[in-house]
Amino acid sequence: MTKKNDYTDPFAEREALRYEHPIPSRELILETISEHDGPVYLRELLALFGLEEEREREALRRRIRAMERDGQLVCNRRGAYLPVDQSALVRGRVVGHPDGFGFLIPDDGGEDLFLSPRQMRPLLHGDRALVRIVGVDRRGRKEAALVEVLERQNKQVVGRFFVEGGIGFVVPDNKRLNQDILIPRENMGEAQPEQIVVAAIIEQPSKHNQPIGKIVEVLGDHMAPGMEIDVAIRSHDLPCEWPDEVQARLGELGPEVAEEDKAGRVDLRELPLVTIDGEDAKDFDDAVHCEPTHEGWRLLVAIADVSHYVEPEDALDEEAQNRGTSVYFPGRVIPMLPELLSNGLCSLNPQVDRLCMVCEMRVDPEGQVKDFRFYDAVMRSAARLTYTQVAAMVVERKAPQRRRHSKLVGHLDELYALYKALRRQREARGAIDLDTTETRIEFGEAQKIERIVPVERNDAHRLIEECMIAANVCAARFLAKNRIATLYRVHEPPAADRVAELRDFLGELGLSLGGGKNPKPKGYAKLVEQVAGRPDAHLIQTVLLRSMNQALYTPDNVGHFGLALEAYAHFTSPIRRYPDLLVHRAIRHVLRGGRPTTFEYSQNDMVSLGEHCSMSERRADDATRDAVHWLKCEYMLDKVGEEFDGVVSAVTSFGLFVELNEIFVEGLVHVTALDNDYYRFDPVGHRLAGERSGQVYRLGDAVRVKVVRVNLDERKIDFELAGVIQQAKPRRRRVRPKRAKQR
Repeated sequence: MTKKNDYTDPFAEREALRYEHPIPSRELILETISEHDGPVYLRELLALFGLEEEREREALRRRIRAMERDGQLVCNRRGAYLPVDQSALVRGRVVGHPDGFGFLIPDDGGEDLFLSPRQMRPLLHGDRALVRIVGVDRRGRKEAALVEVLERQNKQVVGRFFVEGGIGFVVPDNKRLNQDILIPRENMGEAQPEQIVVAAIIEQPSKHNQPIGKIVEVLGDHMAPGMEIDVAIRSHDLPCEWPDEVQARLGELGPEVAEEDKAGRVDLRELPLVTIDGEDAKDFDDAVHCEPTHEGWRLLVAIADVSHYVEPEDALDEEAQNRGTSVYFPGRVIPMLPELLSNGLCSLNPQVDRLCMVCEMRVDPEGQVKDFRFYDAVMRSAARLTYTQVAAMVVERKAPQRRRHSKLVGHLDELYALYKALRRQREARGAIDLDTTETRIEFGEAQKIERIVPVERNDAHRLIEECMIAANVCAARFLAKNRIATLYRVHEPPAADRVAELRDFLGELGLSLGGGKNPKPKGYAKLVEQVAGRPDAHLIQTVLLRSMNQALYTPDNVGHFGLALEAYAHFTSPIRRYPDLLVHRAIRHVLRGGRPTTFEYSQNDMVSLGEHCSMSERRADDATRDAVHWLKCEYMLDKVGEEFDGVVSAVTSFGLFVELNEIFVEGLVHVTALDNDYYRFDPVGHRLAGERSGQVYRLGDAVRVKVVRVNLDERKIDFELAGVIQQAKPRRRRVRPKRAKQR
């Protein structure tokens, strides 16, 4: 190659604006490599562009590696680079399956591509890869072949350590990681067989070799108390240690609100704002106050001013963004913010001064918000109340509780009256109210599970929920009106195929959903109201929930289907959700006279942040679900041989999933454990039907089961059917009389 110092970069001006010492743009790099026959080495590119200073050379190396990760370039085995033909190749994220195969989820949102077990050998779940489409398999799925691994996701793996025949290996706890990690003897450390360990992967898998690792941490014995949470944290790579930079930043903050920080704010310290939360809550990020007016009510929702303490791009902000959300495990929390903020300076504790951002609303008697405004304030919570206390005061109107809080009951009564109006407005617009049952795991001594109990929601829960929804709607409207880039909480309408499957299910139960291919929220809401009180209401609501899309964060406002709202944003929980912190920053930018063009976040920034926050939320949900499944299996270990009543919660070709009443533990009755018959699976009717006996098992059947096996490693519980209590009534089909043929 000829050295060429006078190259022309069409994007030189853009690069100069971004970087103090600009280097060739990605576009120029791709164009330059494409002009040459065959692969190009990095040293040749350095010479070609005349980059002699070490900082320039290192910057180009970093850019080349980034282009390789993004699938723009491929590095061959000799270390030379080739441009990727985007029309022939697909890049994306690998999703593994416990049975050895996998799928590539394309970055461009295209159809998922099947990866056979052979193609998965060099890959692990979560890796980013470049593939080419090679055909269609016998099931009609597009099949892909691996071209290059772009990025490795798994640096460490948590799992159970075994030694067989002198060979050590770790079986990953995450079953999507379907390859064991080989551990050479010199890398075993102090680990003992059967212990739960963390293994660092020192050699990633290849076509011919399994991954090789080194044990870097021993978490403890298999059944040790609290192990389930430690495993979930590491399996899902949840950040749980505070970096030194965060500790240093905390050292700059005092234990109380500084007097100078209160200046210039609206003083609400004489207003009896109160927090209303669960009995075990420790961080209080919202307080409310309500008073009557001539035209309805004045409602104040005061939210902890986290954005005052967590500034963009400081150490606290970087770690909060990295975490994305607080993670709530049974008996343990992994907070988004350090305790000094989450339980201290930013927690609206009673009888202490706290900084807040307020959404003040004027609500009419019909429950419509007629006007609102946002402002910075300083407040002093009058009381820390629980849902149970508030329900006793304003719903049950118990005299002792009302006397105990005599100075507050007037405001609380008005708040309850306002709630009823907001509730009527919610019902009028057709919001879906899926009151699904949650469970709480209660521990005894030595973290041993004593019981699993359902969590009952009362009107105090719903009261706070409606106040928070009202404030969130105002935040979304405020930012949309001012055209500021932000994250909306969006919930798209259900897909047509899911609606069709839902209607098939409902038809088997004699129910229907209106609205054709595009049902409205009111149709769902009407159905929820219709099934209330039925013994299978919990099951029906679960299936309704599964038919809908998952809510996510995005700067593109497409509304919220479930709440039947045109615009919705999360504003009310900045202590535990990063999107709320971004919304606070956007609101403050407007309050200070900022314009859309001067906001520190662009629309593209919000796209990336929305994807990250949505991922963080899913990661937290998955980790929590894994820990709860572990705990439920552990709870059932000593109940093998016992019988329980339950409901068929899912029907598959391989058996019936049954959810036990009261404790909501789910297990499988395998098809081979049913009566001695051959059962055919009807996916439309959600049932298994015996060929000889005619016995039919349907979704929603009330059954009695016996616990026969609990596998803690697999998080599986096996049942045997002990009897059918009541069968779900199939739909009565109208038989139309045959019409005579026209001759």
